[in-house]
Amino acid sequence: MFPTYEEFCLRADTVRRQIAEECVRTRRNPREVELLAVTKTHPPAAAEYAARYGLRAVGENRVQEGVEKRAQTTAAVEWELIGHLQSNKAKLAAARFDRVQSVDSEKLLNHLDRAAADLGRNLRVLLQINAGRDPAKFGAEIEDTPRLLEAALAKPNLRVEGLMTIAPLSSDPDVAQRTFGTLRELRDRLAAQTGAPLRELSMGMSGDLAAAVAAGSTLVRIGTALYGSRENAG
Repeated sequence: MFPTYEEFCLRADTVRRQIAEECVRTRRNPREVELLAVTKTHPPAAAEYAARYGLRAVGENRVQEGVEKRAQTTAAVEWELIGHLQSNKAKLAAARFDRVQSVDSEKLLNHLDRAAADLGRNLRVLLQINAGRDPAKFGAEIEDTPRLLEAALAKPNLRVEGLMTIAPLSSDPDVAQRTFGTLRELRDRLAAQTGAPLRELSMGMSGDLAAAVAAGSTLVRIGTALYGSRENAG
């Protein structure tokens, strides 16, 4: 059942406390870790809750759902696309989202760059990497990341802000830890080689938040822990 705003606030407070506790344990500043409310499959009120609570942005998995939901609310938040993006929807995504986190190919880079140019805007993006080598997940392969980043940095209408990954679904917590550690090491190496800041490390969801924060996540994508189970899993 979709929560009341008061229930949402209690849940958000709990998540932020978990982030803070992990930051203390790993000697990080809690201000370095942003909470992104994932509103996919939830009503427009989910974005309104996030805005009212003071969160900067919300995340959506599907372009059309995010576009429709944004049109139904005046919530003062940014909208980020965190789900797989097909090239034929790149133009719409570039027009309606403030940042695209799921850029995983040079083909998609080309489409987004052209779309952003047509719109006269500089589109913020993250490169999605399959750091856990999970065949069920989207994302560029680890070995292909340097070439993908080089191509992205050359796009005049895109601003690369960092990397994103999704850990494989596993009951073994070491799997998430290895995945997030791999992305952190990859980011650090590429930032040193290219001179690009790559500040953002978008990694961690409701089930693996602690491991992500410990590994250096700067943005955790939280849906279930804030809003409960999805209303529509389709």
